[in-house]
Amino acid sequence: MLKKSDYYILTAAIASMILSIYLWFSGEQDAGLYVGIWVPSILGFGAYFKILKYRSKP
Repeated sequence: MLKKSDYYILTAAIASMILSIYLWFSGEQDAGLYVGIWVPSILGFGAYFKILKYRSKP
């Protein structure tokens, strides 16, 4: 049921999480926190666009 765009969104969120963890443990805690707040934003935008797509179908 997942489409290609869903995989792109999940990949971006997972990459952001991995980058955040890397930055946190490499000593850049502020940058790690900043990148870490991208994860729910990416997933939220993905859910929003998916809702818009299904609302427009008759």
